[in-house]
Amino acid sequence: MAQKSGFDFFGFSGKQGDEGEVRAKFWRTAKKAARHIPFMEEVVAAYYCAMDKKTPLRAKGILLAALGYFVLPVDAIPDFVFGLGFTDDIAVLTAAITAVSAHITPAHRLAAREAMADES
Repeated sequence: MAQKSGFDFFGFSGKQGDEGEVRAKFWRTAKKAARHIPFMEEVVAAYYCAMDKKTPLRAKGILLAALGYFVLPVDAIPDFVFGLGFTDDIAVLTAAITAVSAHITPAHRLAAREAMADES
């Protein structure tokens, strides 16, 4: 049996086109931010948690709002501002991950670790 990964593993039921677009935007931003955000693996785990159909709606909402802020190029401090661009993103992500940490499972962290290894 083939091992499922990413969206399939967690039962994401979005359309294939939507999934690809969300994934592309997330990974594009994640690659740019990786050297600025010391806990990038936890951010990716939060991404998988948000896509998990078993995650409670409240936790998904918090994570999706924070991840949406993360991928938007225009925010309180634009990401292209050297040295400061990701500081607001870090604050928002830290607060969101802290608020829902009980829902980020070892399976989400494993998927994140594997995804980070694949994206390197």
